[in-house]
This record gives sequence, structure tokens and C-alpha cells, in this order.
Amino acid sequence: MTLKTLTRRTALAALVAATSLGVNAQDKPVELKFAHWLPGTHPLAKTGFEPWAKSVEAASGGTIKVAFFPAQQLGKAADHYDMARDGIADMTWVNPGYQAGRFPMIAAGELPFLMSKPGGGSAALDKWYRTYSDKEMKDVKFCFAHVHIGTLHSRTPITEPGQLKGLKIRSANGTVSQTMTLLGATNVQVSAPEARDALEKGVADAITFPWNSMITFGIDKAVKNHADMRLYAADFVWVMNRGFYDKLSANQKKVIDGHCNNDWAGKVGAAWGDEEDSGQAKLQAAGHNIVKITPDQLKAWKQAVEPINAQWVAAANKAGYDGAKALEALRQELKTRGAGQ
Repeated sequence: MTLKTLTRRTALAALVAATSLGVNAQDKPVELKFAHWLPGTHPLAKTGFEPWAKSVEAASGGTIKVAFFPAQQLGKAADHYDMARDGIADMTWVNPGYQAGRFPMIAAGELPFLMSKPGGGSAALDKWYRTYSDKEMKDVKFCFAHVHIGTLHSRTPITEPGQLKGLKIRSANGTVSQTMTLLGATNVQVSAPEARDALEKGVADAITFPWNSMITFGIDKAVKNHADMRLYAADFVWVMNRGFYDKLSANQKKVIDGHCNNDWAGKVGAAWGDEEDSGQAKLQAAGHNIVKITPDQLKAWKQAVEPINAQWVAAANKAGYDGAKALEALRQELKTRGAGQ
């Protein structure tokens, strides 16, 4: 290779590098304020929030920095959707079921005895819901959805749906509240951070909750009996302020879009959901009573809550959709991923 050829190639490489650096240099550094209402030490922070943030920062070349505001620092748990809409935070983690009736379509994921696996269930719900998210959550940029699966934790062992009659139960979301009402219980509406206090003061007799969060929130100090069944799922969505997203550079938008997809829904759902399920063995090892449910008892539970499915179909119809068709599509998506009941 001649010196002249080498010089030309070196100059060309330098030009390409300079052009690339010029493009990246146009990406102004931004801080993404991410608000949620869990303790900073919660397993989802370690298995979901932090890995996602590190990946965003790496993919953006460090131009997007994520700052977390946990434990309701910027607002109450039930307000997190509106906080993203209004720009109080740039991104929030939302339980849509905390505002019962506001988001009827995604409430399908909360139906009793629907899901068996949190990872596959999260991916299925996320893919299915993208048909509806632009309309139902039009105030924000929808990122992705995921779930955890929970059960009933109580002061006394509960094996039959008839035992709920007259009890005061802290429900996980609006659909579970409907289920408890159907079965004769009284609902106690408090967010997860307030649940232990409600149980210890006798305001509630039982709670619907995932397994490991019983320990994380200290609720294992208040109740010792835990039904061994996949009673319900709770839906969660990550949403972003539209104004914040619109101000990002094209490259930064591409990074966010690459982290607001079905792959991340399944990844976060599996990582956190499996961590939650691990709490059952921990509670058992600590001497708690894992209440076994026989096949006949499980059949009785499923029959008792069947009207809740019809209620959801009616709500979806009222929202302008074919509810029966939509629910069947979700069941098929769950079946495809081996995550249905």
C-alpha cells in the first residue's frame, strides 16, 4: 500500500468518525425523571427499573440519564398515570386498576384465574393491549405492560369462596374488587404501601397480593395464611410524558422505542414475576401456613367468579369494542405462550 493510498484511507476514516461524532453531538444530554411508588429496595427496582435504565443509558451513549423517584415521592400511587400526563414526572409506573373503570380494556388482564405464568402472561397482555393503548391511554406515550400474579392472604385459612362473605378485604385492583363484592366481601381501598397498616388495625381481614411483596412490604407480620392458587393478576404499565418524548433527538427516540416494546414486557414480567413467586417458599420456611386448595375447591372458585368475565365483556362493549372477541383473542395469546389457566 502506497503512502498516498494510506493517507486517503486515513482521511476517509477520520471523516466518517467526525461525521458520526457530529450526529451524536447533536443529542443533548437529558435527565428522565422516573417516578414509582415502590420502596427503592423492592425486587422490581432491581430486576426491572434499574436494568432498563442502565440499558437506556448505554444505548443512548450516556445522553439519557434516568433518575428514580420511588416511594410516592412525587405523588400518590393512584396518581402516577396523571403525573406522566401532566409532566410531574417524565415516566411513571402505573397500576391502572387503582382507578377502577378508567381503563376498561387493560382490565382484562386482571380477570380471575386467567394467567398461570407472569413472563408469558406479561408478553401476551402487552402484545394484545397494543391494539387498544393508543386510544385508551392517548394522553401519554405507552411503553409496555406487564403483570404479577397473586393470591389471597388472610388471618384465618380460606379454602372456599363462601368463606369470604362478610370479610373486609384489601383488593389489588378494580377487577378484584368486583370479584370480592360478588363473593360477599367488603372492599377496603388502600394502596400497597398502606396495606399493612390496614391489616394491623383490623380495617382489613385479608389481602390480595403477590407472594414476595408480602415480605417486602412487611405484610407477613400481619397475616400468616396464604391460599395456594393463582387467583388473579395485576396489570402494570410504564408510560411516558408525550412532551418529554417529543423533545428527544431522533436517535434518543429510537433508543426509547427500542426499550418500549414486547421484548421488554416479557423480560420484566418474567424477572419480577418469578421473584414474586419465590416468596411462597420463603413464607413457608418462616412457618406460615400455605393453604392447599383441592381440585374440587378450585373448580368451585372458578365457577363462583365466572360472572366477572361477563362484566368485563359488557364494559368492553360499552367502550366501543367487541368484548367477547377481545377476551377470546387475549386467551388465545396466553395459550400461544403457555401462560393461560
